[in-house]
Amino acid sequence: MKLTHHFKNAVTGLKTNKTRSFLTIFGIVIGITSIILVMSLGAGAQNFILSQVQGLGSKTVAVVPGRQPKGPSDSAQLFSDSLREKDLVALQRKSNVPNLSKVMPIVFGGETGLYENNTYRLTVFGGTELISSIFDLVPEAGQFFTEDDTRSRANVVVIGSKVKDELFGASDAVGQKIRIKNLNLRVVGVLPKKGQVSFFNFDEIAIIPYTTAQEYIFGIKYFHRMIVEADTDKNIDQVAEDVRITLRNSHDITDPDKDDFFVQTQADLANRLGTITTALTLFLVAMASISLFVGGVGIMNIMLVSVTERTKEIGLRKSIGATNQDILTQFLIEAVVLTSIGGIVGIIIGTGLAFLIGQILINFAAISWPFNFPWTGAILGLFVSATIGLVFGIYPAKHAASKSPMEALRYE
Repeated sequence: MKLTHHFKNAVTGLKTNKTRSFLTIFGIVIGITSIILVMSLGAGAQNFILSQVQGLGSKTVAVVPGRQPKGPSDSAQLFSDSLREKDLVALQRKSNVPNLSKVMPIVFGGETGLYENNTYRLTVFGGTELISSIFDLVPEAGQFFTEDDTRSRANVVVIGSKVKDELFGASDAVGQKIRIKNLNLRVVGVLPKKGQVSFFNFDEIAIIPYTTAQEYIFGIKYFHRMIVEADTDKNIDQVAEDVRITLRNSHDITDPDKDDFFVQTQADLANRLGTITTALTLFLVAMASISLFVGGVGIMNIMLVSVTERTKEIGLRKSIGATNQDILTQFLIEAVVLTSIGGIVGIIIGTGLAFLIGQILINFAAISWPFNFPWTGAILGLFVSATIGLVFGIYPAKHAASKSPMEALRYE
């Protein structure tokens, strides 16, 4: 008997009981949907995170206080006060880091901004005038504060577009004063809509001199980060090494294993985050795959029920010349068709949900979320679903093929 005829018989058998067929593939649909959704969102998250890391530019090096964490238990090491003004002065000496182009200390934290009766929860970012070139920020109105403002701890602020809208509405913000933690700050500039750049949403930010932030906002004498920029891409590794040597000398550290800071290039951070997101995605895919096994067991169960209900049909087909191989092939094809349809439906639903979630993040969370269709996951999903139909359909198919035609015809 030709394979096309077997296929037609299988489709006819599935159409006979559409409700049962739908319930049979439901488990496969859930499993494939979960896999596609996880893989698509995982790829999107990885691209989003890497784009934020790369938003600083390829020539930048981040200096982070505390020992570099080796695992979850070391996360507390990140909260350290090891980076101070003397370290900034040491890095600014050309003899210590010859290929350094810029260095900027950073302090940051969440605070509430107040203008008249309007309040808004914003991020205070303390830096220097170099933030404009490092983060590629050009005010839409007004200008950035100057080096003299940083040196004199001036009460000046550059605000993001959303901060301006929430506090001032359609009114001009430049020249007005906002209040942050009992400190009146004069608005000298307003940023255009910028969005997320390297973990900071510059639409929801208030940028002030780091000296002002340390003295009047946070009450600290240390830095949360330092951003170093090399003069050229090829000198990044040398700059990173010179920074390590300079800070070890500044901190009187002779054993590198006792560093109370760590240095990350953008390539280092991108590779580390890429590895983490990939591992997390694979873990979630493995968890979602459990539902495919459950769906396979469900298919075997339903197919066995189908064999029992169609016993007379099997006997009739055998009585007019159908062989055991014909019966086996038909039921196997039915199982594979069921799971393949479930795989296709799961891919469509999973892709649709991933796209919908991406649009929600873009429109409501102001996150530039890249949509990714996981071609590898789609191909794998189709292959796995067909394989499940084949594997879990073998036993019911053999059970059907082994039935005696005479006993099958007499079955009630």
